[in-house]
Amino acid sequence: MAQAAVQESRAARATIGDSEFDRDTAVTLREEGVYDAELSAGWTIIHAVNGGYLLAMLGRALGEALPHPDPFSVSAHYLTASIPGPAVIRTQVVRTGRTLSTGEASLFQFAEDGTEVERLRVLATYGELDGLTGDIRTSAEPPAIPPLERCLGTSDGTAPIPGSSAITERLDVKLDPATVGWAVGAPSGKGEMRGWFGLADGRDADPLSLLLTVDALPPTSFELGLKGWTPTIELTAHIRCRPAPGPLRVSITTRNLAGGFLEEDAEVWDSADRLVAQSRQLARAPRD
Repeated sequence: MAQAAVQESRAARATIGDSEFDRDTAVTLREEGVYDAELSAGWTIIHAVNGGYLLAMLGRALGEALPHPDPFSVSAHYLTASIPGPAVIRTQVVRTGRTLSTGEASLFQFAEDGTEVERLRVLATYGELDGLTGDIRTSAEPPAIPPLERCLGTSDGTAPIPGSSAITERLDVKLDPATVGWAVGAPSGKGEMRGWFGLADGRDADPLSLLLTVDALPPTSFELGLKGWTPTIELTAHIRCRPAPGPLRVSITTRNLAGGFLEEDAEVWDSADRLVAQSRQLARAPRD
């Protein structure tokens, strides 16, 4: 009986290419270099569409436009807040080589008066992760996070984020109890956020979904005692290798909040204890 339930659960898991994430980041080629897209309301947080979701969508368009399949380095400038609804992505191939190619992509939406508004601009380098050498020399270590069953998710009563939090229904995030003081009105004062990460439908991670992962945990500003929207100004993500199946561990730190801005440095580790993604972003601190 129990074995049948496990088999049924595994059968119900979404697969790469057949999950809500894949459907909601899909792009449709209109003409060379131009793609139509639909920003789903399911990936909104507080006031706007999540930046990691947007990065993954543009990453998908660039993966189709460039001769190499995998994102290596993706730098994004968030120009205006995106909203659910139709969008147009325009790509341009900047350079192609034997092992790497570089391209640009911009996402546009239309204002109420019909004018086109650029929401996001990306410059990215792509390659083939499966072709990388196995030589690893690192002093990096996976973050110390309690076992998944001892971490806390939304079902454990953490405080709701003001405004829309539709994205939380699509994620399976379990936070380290040491970084959820904000949820009970007792933030630690440390700019840290750590937890286990997966997609709610069970889809395993791939290089594209890692672009979502680096920007999917609650902002570190919550643990600094600040509440509200923490909009990303710029985000650069490095994808280091193809992740192994299983849950990811994410660690995000902020060392310096000054002048109304803060940085967030993220590391993503897979189930094989490999550092699969890194990122740094500059964000505006929440305003009272």
